[in-house]
Amino acid sequence: MKLSLKLSLFIFTVAVLLASCNANRQKAERTVFADGEFKTWAETPPMGWNSWDCYGPTVEEHEVKANADYMSENLKQSGWEYVVVDIRWFVENDKAGGYNQTDPRYVIDEYGRYQPAVNRFPSAANNNGFKSLADYVHSKGLKFGIHIMRGIPKVAVEKKLPVKGAEGVTADMIYSTERQCPWLRDNYTITADRAGAQEYYNSIFDMYADWGVDVIKVDDLSQPYHKAEIELIRKAIDRCGRPIVLSTSPGETPVEEAVHVGNNANMWRMVGDVWDKWDDVTHLVDVAGKWIPYIKPGTWPDCDMIPLGRISIRGERGADRMTRLTEDEQYTLMTLFTILRSPLMFGGDLPSNDGFTLSLLTNGEALKMHRESSDIRMYDYSENERAIITSENVNTGEKYLAIFNLSDKEKEIRVSLKELRYNFKSGITNLWTGEVLPQTNYTVFSQELRPHACKLYKYNTL
Repeated sequence: MKLSLKLSLFIFTVAVLLASCNANRQKAERTVFADGEFKTWAETPPMGWNSWDCYGPTVEEHEVKANADYMSENLKQSGWEYVVVDIRWFVENDKAGGYNQTDPRYVIDEYGRYQPAVNRFPSAANNNGFKSLADYVHSKGLKFGIHIMRGIPKVAVEKKLPVKGAEGVTADMIYSTERQCPWLRDNYTITADRAGAQEYYNSIFDMYADWGVDVIKVDDLSQPYHKAEIELIRKAIDRCGRPIVLSTSPGETPVEEAVHVGNNANMWRMVGDVWDKWDDVTHLVDVAGKWIPYIKPGTWPDCDMIPLGRISIRGERGADRMTRLTEDEQYTLMTLFTILRSPLMFGGDLPSNDGFTLSLLTNGEALKMHRESSDIRMYDYSENERAIITSENVNTGEKYLAIFNLSDKEKEIRVSLKELRYNFKSGITNLWTGEVLPQTNYTVFSQELRPHACKLYKYNTL
């Protein structure tokens, strides 16, 4: 009896020591990425699905899996790969249609780090976090992402929870009420120069890396622009041992911070939320021109999510519906996103897609332009009237021309090909329809466009 007890104690002690050694070894083996290496993690614009437009702050695990299944079966071969759980996955009783309820039931660990609500994400039980859900997404050949708010949870400050990795520092020592997010008050600002500030961000990104997170959208970061916290986040990612693509949100990101944001993030919002309203599309065209010089591999100005398909099932803008944009307006939105090489994050519920929506997401020619083009130029723009954007594929010699009628009336859009220095030797192909226009020696190219319509053409000059 005594021998059995001693043996059991010995085995238990060895197990604890081995577990401790393994944890220390894993910590010691975390890769520290070189300065700027993150730009290699998204050499083409990221493409994926985000739960915000269709589920707001209420998405559940089975819905995430259903969208991952659809992406794997229908979109992966076209380059779509990210599956992102958006806002407030750590609140047990959240509801669509408004924030800041008086009784949010947060789920948080002993170090002040939010955890997935188990009633919404059952696989998070037993302190598993998002590890099992990420594993499921990875098993489909896809990548997993989450949304967070910048800063430190108010509940962590109130409870004076310790900051992991910063001995003697508690959450109430690193926060500030200044510049607190006005529209969602879950968190306080982290004061970047205080002891423990970097360690807090290190602790959450170490956890996300252990879960298997591949992309993270950090909200209330770009407008107003929180330079100090962006730098804390960049450092935390670079030392966490896992390449995690960083998206800052929402816009409008100040263009005077273009160099700084390009040195720290993989994608950043040009505008606020884009919904299925024509005014949101025209505003995006109005803003996009100033960001074109900063479109570069690894660092992408972001047009926001794609509000197409079935949205607002339990969302934040209106009732459950298929997008209110007309088919012409949907072509315009997708043409704008693809020729500007914006990240493509689809906001609708993928399993609810109809054939037209799926065709927009799988058009091989438009996605090739999105993936491979360069030298993007806003050739002409007249507010709420028209826009003309060009780009080219230096590998194939193909040149692209997008013409937009932004007005409420039918309009002829004319383009001087001589001014574009295009010398066409072959036909002109409409990328969305596949129609090839007759071969001719165009000098001026013109098309009649319906209100809010566009055309996207490919020319081969070789």
